[in-house]
Amino acid sequence: MTACAIEDGAMTGDGGSAEPEPEPDPGGRAEAVTETGPAETGPAEGVPTGSAPAEGAPASEAGAPAAGPEAGSPAETVLPAFTLTADGAYGARLTAAPVPGSDTAWYAERWTLDGPEPYAVPLPTDQPEEAEAQVVPLADGRVLIRRRVAERHTFSLLYPTGPGTGELLLGAVERDALALLPPSPDGVSAYALAVGAYSTELWRVAGGGADGPEHLADLPGRCSGGVWLDRTGRMLALDREPAGGGPVKTVAVDLGRGAEMTPLLQIAPESDDRLLLADPDSGLLLIRSDAPGHDRLGWGVLGSCLPVRFPECLRLPDCSVEPFAVQPGQMLMPESCAVALRIDGAAGSWIGLWRPSGRRLHQLAAPGGWLAGSGVWSRDGVLKLPYADGDTACAVALLEMPEETDSGGDVSGRQPSAPSMNPPVCTPVPLGQAPLVGHTTPD
Repeated sequence: MTACAIEDGAMTGDGGSAEPEPEPDPGGRAEAVTETGPAETGPAEGVPTGSAPAEGAPASEAGAPAAGPEAGSPAETVLPAFTLTADGAYGARLTAAPVPGSDTAWYAERWTLDGPEPYAVPLPTDQPEEAEAQVVPLADGRVLIRRRVAERHTFSLLYPTGPGTGELLLGAVERDALALLPPSPDGVSAYALAVGAYSTELWRVAGGGADGPEHLADLPGRCSGGVWLDRTGRMLALDREPAGGGPVKTVAVDLGRGAEMTPLLQIAPESDDRLLLADPDSGLLLIRSDAPGHDRLGWGVLGSCLPVRFPECLRLPDCSVEPFAVQPGQMLMPESCAVALRIDGAAGSWIGLWRPSGRRLHQLAAPGGWLAGSGVWSRDGVLKLPYADGDTACAVALLEMPEETDSGGDVSGRQPSAPSMNPPVCTPVPLGQAPLVGHTTPD
């Protein structure tokens, strides 16, 4: 599975255009195709379960500082990390028990989100958890927990048993550092990386059998990230830094072929190219790269001959923008996928909604107590945002993608962001092997 290289230069067509950056590239790297378009707030409203609708954030133009939903107000307290299963049915996090006059007592909590109403189940054990423990929900409702015990990382499955919590011990891995990867799409397996000085160990810590954690492979270089490219849990994308140092490139690891590694994302020889999200249905890829000369958020299509693009509307000064959910089910329609982004600024965190075909970033206030960076799209375009505020311990806010309108007020949500002409037929190749200038077809 490979993505195709970017083409240099402007592209024009009936439906839209993409122009290169007006500023020169000081590093001499290939120019990435960029898109221009305003970043504006849409009319969509969030409808939290049991609370008032979320209000849209003030509009901000691309190139101007983006204000949060409540500019000037102090940022909200950072809440524990929240992890969702690939299908969004379950979530898990560490949460704190109120223990007056003592240190924070952490315990695991599982959220059920696929029923008529969301609800949370506490999973405390005999001792409080350490704050550095990691939890990952599985498709059967159990929660995998990684604990650090001296130089060992232990793994257990937690599940509710009447009034208490059941725990199934899976074994341990003795390494200095080890981190769980995002939940596998198969719903039963869990994987972890142990990064060394020259290589990275890939472990299956759940779902591999009854003999405990299983060492799968030693991957050359220092690997991080973790994005699943299919719905079976076979193809895993990792961001790899060479052992001796150098630019970071995304590679694909085929777990069905002994963790065979192949190049996936190579935009320019010296650029850092990382894969942030991928949608297996449409092939849409969300990418972060400094190939345009500075760090930018872009998108491409797996196996496509069209260029990787870096929309101007996703570039917000003094804010970080990170995608966290892509609308599934858009077969062969990557430009129609709705994308949810977490925007962090001085005012706190809020929501960005964007579609590649629309070229506008709609900024909306997040519900109070949003578990920032978490959420899942339904196939029909409804974004579910888990949150827990002072009045509600477990709830979901609903957002819909706003309609796209052009400057004259006409709905133009289907506006393409690539030329309407048919692209030349070509075989997709790794980005490092593809030309970095405009493609030409042989006579």
